[in-house]
Amino acid sequence: MVPKDLRFTKTHEWAKVEETSNLVVVGISDFAAGQLGDIVYVELPEAGQTVALEDAFGVIESVKAAVELYSPVSGEVVEVNQAVADDLDLVSKDPYGGAWMIKVRADDSGALDGLMTAADYEAYVKSAECEQE
Repeated sequence: MVPKDLRFTKTHEWAKVEETSNLVVVGISDFAAGQLGDIVYVELPEAGQTVALEDAFGVIESVKAAVELYSPVSGEVVEVNQAVADDLDLVSKDPYGGAWMIKVRADDSGALDGLMTAADYEAYVKSAECEQE
């Protein structure tokens, strides 16, 4: 089940605004983690780096593939989740919780408005369009 408070990209990243800090928390979906299988390496940016909308901010490698992680917002990375690099299984065990990747101070507060809702994303992953990517 996809959490209803998240927004999603077609490249399977999720994002949500953290209410207490107004930062955008970014991770990958359970669907993406399942497609990757056993994760062997995660590369994330350092705090202080800037990310741009739809540009790669990191890499995740599994026994099946290596894929880039794409930012759903532009802004400054203010926190990186070191726990993901320390415990790679976390990505498959808790993709919507403990396995968040980065927190970004977004340049545009409405940046998530253009992303898919949870219902849209669930329909997308069942669609032929998703299977072709």
